[in-house]
Amino acid sequence: MTTDIATVSLPDGERIPKLGQGTWEMGEQPARRAAEIAALRAGVELGMTLIDTAEMYGDGATEILLGEALAGLRERVFLVSKVYPHNASRRGVQAACEKSLKRLKTDRLDLYLLHWRGSVPLEETVEGFEALRRAGKIRHWGVSNFDTEDMDELVSTPGGDACATNQILYNVARRGSEFDLLPWLAARNMPAMAYSPVDHARLPKRSPLDDIADARGVSVFQVALAWALRQPGVFAIPKAGRIEHVRDNHRALELQLSSGDCAAIDAYFRPPRSKRPLEML
Repeated sequence: MTTDIATVSLPDGERIPKLGQGTWEMGEQPARRAAEIAALRAGVELGMTLIDTAEMYGDGATEILLGEALAGLRERVFLVSKVYPHNASRRGVQAACEKSLKRLKTDRLDLYLLHWRGSVPLEETVEGFEALRRAGKIRHWGVSNFDTEDMDELVSTPGGDACATNQILYNVARRGSEFDLLPWLAARNMPAMAYSPVDHARLPKRSPLDDIADARGVSVFQVALAWALRQPGVFAIPKAGRIEHVRDNHRALELQLSSGDCAAIDAYFRPPRSKRPLEML
């Protein structure tokens, strides 16, 4: 049964789940295929109906896997995919979108993102996105891995203020965006989508996260995910390739961090005091 999950608003007021599912590296190992499909479907049943993918992932193999996993579930899902920068010209973005739709076995994307900044002028990409939106191929569009100056340039581009979100690397260990990018987004009612919210399982071997996890009887990764989920204007897309892992991620929603917990985390993973270049994976 679907569980109610806190939501975040897009700039137009549409609300989407604060906790979703990522798919990076899925669909690349045949031996894991059945487990990955089962995990994705279990996540939807738990209310994690925001699912993110990209044409880059597995060179399309991940979208194919996701298309299979969403059989009979598509109408319940807020589906996101991303276009390569070199495909982001006016015509290129439309051709890439059509290929993604075919692999995903759907007639539309709920959100289509420019994966990172490339050499194609932003004006061309925006025009391509808007053409796709008018044609009903996408419902919203946005960007990924854009730093503050990139966002400034985007919104000064004709039509660029229609951007719905910026997907960025953000987690307890990578907080540089808190200095200026997250405030910039918040001032425009534009949420941030946090990818790798547990830092791709590369958290320190011992930190206050371990102390909190030990005291609460949960995992370090659940603590890190709970920390990301408590940030206002942020929704997170952790990847889980097994049903048990999906359930663990979902249980992070129930974990309430105290002010003391957060102070200990801040003392170890210090918030930025100056501008840092936006990190990427």
